Amino acid sequence: MPDMKDIPLVYKGHPLRRKDNLIYYGSMADKYIIALQILSTKKEGDLDVATKVSVQLQLTDPDLKSRDRVVKKSEKDSLYAAMDVGSIWLERALSGK
Repeated sequence: MPDMKDIPLVYKGHPLRRKDNLIYYGSMADKYIIALQILSTKKEGDLDVATKVSVQLQLTDPDLKSRDRVVKKSEKDSLYAAMDVGSIWLERALSGK
């Protein structure tokens, strides 16, 4: 049986990777990726719940400076809202619309 740590998280067909308060949605092999940064949280019971999340549609081109990679950006008041807009932006960008 495979170890659950070795199985990448996938949402709507694209991989999700988390490092601290940053979540990357999409594949670095594609032209675009979504970067979500949790800017603030609040405690609900034992859980930290995001209350402010930055969403960025970024080009994955390694030759670009990081500020030149950002195509679109927004801020949302929940991780759900941020993932929602991020998944739409990513689908549209990858399909060339």
